[in-house]
Amino acid sequence: MKSSRYNDSKNITGEIIREYRENLSLSREDLVSKLALLGVTLYNNDVYLIENNERIIKDFELIAICKVLNINCENLKEII
Repeated sequence: MKSSRYNDSKNITGEIIREYRENLSLSREDLVSKLALLGVTLYNNDVYLIENNERIIKDFELIAICKVLNINCENLKEII
């Protein structure tokens, strides 16, 4: 059975990403720019959708976002 939702959300990390981004005083545009430097293309709307759990986040996007926001990916499961 294919599922693209968990508890009616497309991801479970969006709220954490928003919290960390805001704590660093980064706008969505700032995050997008920093991700582009790592070779990951996301748009402001993509970040909005991810943060609101309305878009599935790919593993390489999550790793890059964690790198930009200084989140330890290995400990992400403990944050969730």
